[in-house]
Order: sequence, then structure tokens, then C-alpha cells
Amino acid sequence: MLSYLIRRTAIGGLTLSLITFIVFGLIRNMPGTPLTLDQAEQTGDIELSEERIKQLEKAYGLDKPWPVAYVVWIGNIARGDMGRSFTRKRPVSELIVERIGPTLLLSLASLGLTYLMAVPLGLLFSARAGRLDERLASTVLYMLYSFPSFVAALFLQLYLCVRLGWLPLFGMVSDNYEDLSSIDQAVDIFWHALLPVTCYTYGSLAYYSRFIRANLQEVIRQDYIRTARAKGLGPVRVLWHHAFRNTLIPLVTLIGLTLPTLLSGSIIIEQIFTWPGMGRLFFESIRERDYPTIMGLTLMFSVLTLIGQLLADVLYAVVDPRVRLEDK
Repeated sequence: MLSYLIRRTAIGGLTLSLITFIVFGLIRNMPGTPLTLDQAEQTGDIELSEERIKQLEKAYGLDKPWPVAYVVWIGNIARGDMGRSFTRKRPVSELIVERIGPTLLLSLASLGLTYLMAVPLGLLFSARAGRLDERLASTVLYMLYSFPSFVAALFLQLYLCVRLGWLPLFGMVSDNYEDLSSIDQAVDIFWHALLPVTCYTYGSLAYYSRFIRANLQEVIRQDYIRTARAKGLGPVRVLWHHAFRNTLIPLVTLIGLTLPTLLSGSIIIEQIFTWPGMGRLFFESIRERDYPTIMGLTLMFSVLTLIGQLLADVLYAVVDPRVRLEDK
């Protein structure tokens, strides 16, 4: 296990370096710079004198070729410094910490609901495979999985918020949030989060329930399942204690790979609902050419992705002790 972790850490470090190097080069070669965009927003004119451009480039750290600037950025990261946002004039680490909470609120609620509903639905669909109700339910879930979440978000906003007025249209809290009691504040956040969580959840629910059903259908054809049935075990015990346990291997792999999504958020959903999370921060930083923020978020997402893949492999070995990590 130790040698495997060391080897994977080394490979992960190389992968992380390549990802950040490529992204750094791409963003530094995007059309527009923080200087021209900032000037255009303030005055409507992107013309700057050559002397002023050089002064601003030096102040922003843009006076060096991007490979050299990348080495400087790596050195700052090694010291724990992600840099300072160009547009918000604040440390990038503070911005990330500030946006983690709202994103986790949506992602954890969505992930919890997904697994709470997907596992029993997958078991139920497998037990009733081929019957009319199972086929109808599978068709509905397939349609939900195919329906884009951003389109669903717009429809839900139109009918539930604009026409019926049942739910708030956007944001995380109401204007009078500070004047509410603690219980009312929690209720206010709940109503604001209801639609984003719904849009997060329904596609994942459809995917995971069908995923569990498909794996169960493959497992119940195995000889040991026939043996368990021949011994007189009931269908529930066979399905839960024997079949489902073996479907955990691919399932825990997916769980490990969902780690990056817990903090990355959904750029489109958060933008539609004006939710102050990580996805929206990433979108805004790209639009504003805020290089330090883009790189800080890219670094965090990349590290989480690599950790998620490592966690998936370790969980795979925990669920199935026959797997030898050092041989992978």
C-alpha cells in the first residue's frame, strides 16, 4: 500500500504540473487582458498609453513571459501564496474559502439525496425488472437524465418563481435575511436552495439508479446467486446481502470520483440562480481575466480530482480485498 501511494503521488504531482502549466499558458494567451478589460469597464475606452501599459503590467506581474511567470507562480504556491485577485483586490485563498460554503451546501445536499434515493430505486427496479412499472419508471428516469439541467432551471424559475411566486427567483438569501431569527434564516436558505438542489439532483439520481440496476442485473446472473436461491433464501436477502454487496465495487469508484464536484460546483446552475459558489466565481474570473483566481481554482480542482481518483482506488481495494493495489 505504501509503495502504491508513493508511486501514485509522484504520478499525480507530474500530472498536476502539466495541467497547471497548460492552463497557465492558455489563459495568458486569451484575447484581452485584465488591463484592457478593467479600462474598458471604467471609461469605455481600451486605449492606454504605452508608458501606462508598462506600469500596469509590472504592477500586475504581466511584464514577464508566461513560462517565467509560471515558474514565479509555482514558487509562490510552494510558499502557500495563491496570489491576489486582480479585480477583487483580495487574496485568492480568501475568495475560495468564502465561496466553499455555498457550493458545499448544494453539492452535499444533492449528493445525499441522490444516494438516499438511487440505492432503493436501483434495488426496486432490479427486483421488478421487465415489468410494466419498472419500464415506465426507467423511461422517466432516462428522460430526466437526457434533459439538460440548465433548461430545467429556466423552466422551474419561470413557473414556480415568476408565475406562481412559490419560491425565490435567485440568490442565496432574502434581502431581510439579517433581520430574521436563526430558524427563519435556515428556512430562508432552504427555500432559496430548493431549486438549485433539484437541478443538481435529478440527473444524478437518474444516472445512479440506472447504474445500480444495470450492475445488479449482471450480478444476479452469477452462479453464487443461483446457489443462494437454491438454498431457500428469500429474494430480499439475496438481493441485498449477496447481490448488492458486489455492486459496491463500481459504485465506490464513482463515489471517489465525485469528490471534485463537491467543491467545483456547477458553473451554469450557479450562474442562473446567482448562487455565490465556486462555479460562479470560476465563471466570473474567466470573464474578468483574473489570472490568479483562475489558477487558484484550477489548482484546487485538479488536486481534488487526483485525490478523488486515488480515493476511488483505495475504496476499491477496501470493498474487494482480492484487489492488490501494488499490482495496478
